[in-house]
Amino acid sequence: MSEAPDSSCGLVAGVAAEESAPAASPHWPQPLIEGFLRFRDNHFPSDDIEYSRLFAEGQKPKFLIVGCCDSRVDPAIIFNCAPGELFVLRNVANIVPPNEARIGHHGTTAALEYGVCNLGVEHIVVLGHQHCGGIQTLLQTGGQSNPDSFIDDWMSLVESARVSVERDYADAGIETRRQACEQRAILVSLENLLTFPWIAKRVAEKTLTIHGWYFDVEQGQLLGYHTATCRFEPL
Repeated sequence: MSEAPDSSCGLVAGVAAEESAPAASPHWPQPLIEGFLRFRDNHFPSDDIEYSRLFAEGQKPKFLIVGCCDSRVDPAIIFNCAPGELFVLRNVANIVPPNEARIGHHGTTAALEYGVCNLGVEHIVVLGHQHCGGIQTLLQTGGQSNPDSFIDDWMSLVESARVSVERDYADAGIETRRQACEQRAILVSLENLLTFPWIAKRVAEKTLTIHGWYFDVEQGQLLGYHTATCRFEPL
């Protein structure tokens, strides 16, 4: 059955026409299409009720993951989870901003609010990782941000992590300082989570638990922050 024309088509075409003439035929990224076909074959056979159930019942994930955009650290793959098990938000360097004035657009905060207040997740995991490009940029800027850079502005949210690392690891090599900064940035995000009253209230009531985890990409290890030892240790 053919679909009705999309009323937004004219708008999109108009934008494209201003930039350049459209190609005679679209060049879709074929690997993605092939991947979708494999996904459909695996999850939508007549005897598979997984997506039918998710469609009928809605999502009820218990875990909210704040992950990085890095293509190597997909939370669903790392935790070997099925569809519907994780509520995932991803941004550069897996940062949680603090509770701020309602100015601008707050995509990360909106996702947190939805996961906590609407879905009722029971755990929030801030998932950092080794060799994070955002943290590398933060260390390279040395606190001197480019006012025209969205990345620099975003990474300034964890500037305190960089400052503490430069103080405590002044004589260490770049790899040591980068890993320390990656892990300390996670702790900043954990602190920022508690600036939201609807998170702090649930944590106090023990209906919500927050975690700081770190994925070692090279060794394939998962480390968790332990408040008793103030260290990231293997889970």
